[in-house]
Amino acid sequence: MTSKPLILIIEDDRLLNKLLVGEIKRMGYSADGVFGWNEARSHLTRTEPSLIINDVRLPDANIMDILPSIASEHPVIVLTAYGTVQEAVAAMKAGAMEYLTKPVNPDELELKIDRVLEMSNMQRDHQYCKSRLRPDPAATMVGKSSAIAEVLQLVEAVASTDATVLITGESGAGKELVAHAIHTRSPRAEGNFVAVDCCTLQENLFESELFGHEKGAFTGAERQKPGLIEAASGGTLFLDEIGEIGPAIQAKLLRVLETGQFRRLGGVKDLQANVRIVAATNRDLEKMSAEGSFRTDLFYRLSAFTIKVPPLRERLSDVPQLVNHILAHHKFSRRYNKRVTPPAMSLLMSYNYPGNVRELRNMIERAVILSGASEEIRPEHFALNGPVERPAKVDLHFDHDPSLEEMERRYLETLVNKYAGHRGRIAAILGVSERNIYRLLEKYGLK
Repeated sequence: MTSKPLILIIEDDRLLNKLLVGEIKRMGYSADGVFGWNEARSHLTRTEPSLIINDVRLPDANIMDILPSIASEHPVIVLTAYGTVQEAVAAMKAGAMEYLTKPVNPDELELKIDRVLEMSNMQRDHQYCKSRLRPDPAATMVGKSSAIAEVLQLVEAVASTDATVLITGESGAGKELVAHAIHTRSPRAEGNFVAVDCCTLQENLFESELFGHEKGAFTGAERQKPGLIEAASGGTLFLDEIGEIGPAIQAKLLRVLETGQFRRLGGVKDLQANVRIVAATNRDLEKMSAEGSFRTDLFYRLSAFTIKVPPLRERLSDVPQLVNHILAHHKFSRRYNKRVTPPAMSLLMSYNYPGNVRELRNMIERAVILSGASEEIRPEHFALNGPVERPAKVDLHFDHDPSLEEMERRYLETLVNKYAGHRGRIAAILGVSERNIYRLLEKYGLK
């Protein structure tokens, strides 16, 4: 989904306005011209320009009164007549990013537009980077098995396109790594890769986080806030566990996919979504759509190109390479030159990994700690009890008729005690995602 940046010119000189609009369009941008602040204000209720070029003197407004408000939401270049540069300096102190003197030189106009848009993008990216941790250097796809080779082949095939991709697979199998691989091999690689966990926030908070909100959209919304779709502009938006979103968000996401447009929460104007959407799920969306809990039209939009990530138990030949990769990026391991002994590696290759690669990484990190200053990681450093099986018998005793919630809590507590709080194993037994287990543990105070 690509769109040209829109530039709004507010200039009461109709001839100059027309010339600026034509020149800016010649540069490859979209441009609209209005002749005063009242017209501009009406225009801004319907559109979201990437840049505003504003005459420092308008017939229907004092620029110094309105500029701070405009500049808080849009980059601004002010136009000033020759000999009144002091007005431009005052305007820049009020929030404008650049100024141009009349008559406008086309080369200078293009230079300053490019500079301001680049500065604006850098500021947006900086704010995004400040709000996110640096990517984990260990977060890369590792393996030489035929199963992972097939995944990489599909990644290479779809990466160069702008197609929406649905990644399926069990929790912990590496779906986000596949999404990141698509991004880094795509023409959008220089843009942001924005990962959104669809099941960690309440629906109203998630909507605000994803689409952004306008000032006053809800209690506490004291200023306009761009959402993650805007943070991902020019890059990739990764929607993890897409099967967890509710009907309202499903409808709005479908509109983004169909039209390339969205609205901030509380907003009335359409914004352009210049993003490539990659989604992931550990649920059966086709079954959910048949049951009515997931929109069928959204499912078909998302699943135009699907990549299934195999569970680790189906590519156990990749375990040695994965182990060495994890050790190579573990600070403590590098300091003591840790290595896994052959008997320990054989043990690791005989396990079925209900928690997949995530479980293997946690096991290695734990073994690194338990092995102390020794260079060797031996079998006794791994607490493996063989493949996870459902308990043959579970006794839950109550001295009253329990509610369903009480039974759920007691059963969960039993599994937590039995498996020492190992969320991956508990999730495998209950047949739900590890994220759901995390929420249940938090709900019942069992963390």
